[in-house]
Amino acid sequence: MARMTAARAAVEILKREGVTDAFGVPGAAINPFYAALKASGGIDHTLARHVEGASHMAEGYTRTRPGNIGVCIGTSGPAGTDMITGLYSAIGDSIPILCITGQAPTAVIHKEDFQAVDIASIAKPVTKMAVTVLEAAQVPGVFQQAFHLMRSGRPGPVLIDLPIDVQLTEIEFDPDTYEPLPAYKPSATRAQIEKALALLGESERPLIVAGGGIINADASELLVKFAELTGIPVVPTLMGWGVLPDDHELNAGMVGLQTSHRYGNATFLESDFVLGIGNRWANRHTGKLDVYTAGRKFVHVDIEPTQIGKIFPPDYGIASDAKAALELFVEAARELKAAGALPDRSVWARQAQEKKARLQRRTHFDDIPIKPQRVYEEMNKVFGPETRYVSTIGLSQIAGAQMLHVYRPRHWINCGQAGPLGWTVPAALGVAKADPEAPVVALSGDYDFQFMIEELAVGAQHRIPYVHVLVNNSYLGLIRQAQRAFDIDFQVNLEFENLNSPELGVYGVDHIKVAEGLGCKALRVTDPSELGAAFEQALKLAAEYRVPVVVEAILERVTNISMSTTNDISAVVEFEEVATEPGHAPTSIKALKT
Repeated sequence: MARMTAARAAVEILKREGVTDAFGVPGAAINPFYAALKASGGIDHTLARHVEGASHMAEGYTRTRPGNIGVCIGTSGPAGTDMITGLYSAIGDSIPILCITGQAPTAVIHKEDFQAVDIASIAKPVTKMAVTVLEAAQVPGVFQQAFHLMRSGRPGPVLIDLPIDVQLTEIEFDPDTYEPLPAYKPSATRAQIEKALALLGESERPLIVAGGGIINADASELLVKFAELTGIPVVPTLMGWGVLPDDHELNAGMVGLQTSHRYGNATFLESDFVLGIGNRWANRHTGKLDVYTAGRKFVHVDIEPTQIGKIFPPDYGIASDAKAALELFVEAARELKAAGALPDRSVWARQAQEKKARLQRRTHFDDIPIKPQRVYEEMNKVFGPETRYVSTIGLSQIAGAQMLHVYRPRHWINCGQAGPLGWTVPAALGVAKADPEAPVVALSGDYDFQFMIEELAVGAQHRIPYVHVLVNNSYLGLIRQAQRAFDIDFQVNLEFENLNSPELGVYGVDHIKVAEGLGCKALRVTDPSELGAAFEQALKLAAEYRVPVVVEAILERVTNISMSTTNDISAVVEFEEVATEPGHAPTSIKALKT
């Protein structure tokens, strides 16, 4: 039997579980693990500037490809507490990441030793498992269980805390015979699928709500097959965006209070049946439940049994992995179609597409300062269907979701449930690390961009190129818009006159100087007619220099983006004029019908 330190055993297990990349920051209490990482080889480590940044890099890495599990490493004490936001983000969106922390020696953990904190207790509410390993011989089993849990049922994160003496203790471990534990995923039965299809068959205007669980299960192709067999329009959620292309004839658009389409909400409100697969009925998707549920039946398929009925009771629920359920849905639908027993949904589907052509928002404005809608129009022109977009929260993300186009799964990578400011820069680095060949385009407002701006240096140091579109109005725009309900505009204004950059006027922070100082390339655009050329140049600079490239668009100070002010999807307020002629929305999925 091979003898090695517990830290070395942990590294060997990571490799055998498929880990090839890790993100982190070393420190005294985790140095034995780093020593094992170096001695073992085979895992490429990216040094972050902040441990929270490393956790978001791990998230971006996981979200990019099926089967990926991002790994984040940090020392004891504040490194673990820095990871909490990443763990919260990951568990909210069902994203498996593994966070590994160092810890004080076991004998002094509870003696207020330097940087000794009970991180396992702190992390428990935002993980599937959080454990401080007190016996070195348990390290292999704990890591094996961690990967089993991350992959089983509803995916999610795990934190493993390793005291320094545990890391250094030698144990017997044979990496050559190590085997991962099989993941458990519940599967629908044929009888359950047949009952769901029977309920669906009774409807006249059904919709499929396709959630992020379909993408997690790598089941997007099956979803498209099922929709095409049945002719049922599909509403992707924000986390499910990309399950089928935006220009697919059965894509009915997104529904909700904020990240929704006019036509998506209109079609949903006319539906009489909803089949939700891999979604959690998030409140910004549903809004008021009496409006959302009125006049329609629901079937809910979710991998987590306790998710069914959590938000509202469906007419029928199925606990199943999305892929397992969709395989049976496709099989049963094919049999029904062959027997001539599938209802004809063509008229209903055509009505959804007609709404898509009529109910559009205007994007083409020539104003200076730039109106944000024009930024997304120009992004649609320059960035192709292979682009992986990354964003987190704010008016920039909401408007982007309303106006950008996504054509493939995992090409809209968004922190949906937690929405922490600062997420975008490190997450984009994780995405670009996971897929170095794809164009990665991040989207931030100025405040999100400033939260973890130091992580741009990680991209410069490690040569991780991507393009970051920064829309700058020197405001906390989403909070400012929400404050309208309180008749205030308080502590949300970021403007100041920068003594070192007077040409900025009141826009304050000189993001170009900061980005360049961190080793990146940066461009500033003040005229909307120059946006397209700037995006093209950014792609060329990223390819040439292999660093992040920032494109800052100086926006008008105040724009109210379409959203409901009453928590009601039937009452979304269009603060700006809508599209009334084709030139108003030149990059819309369908040519505008008036």
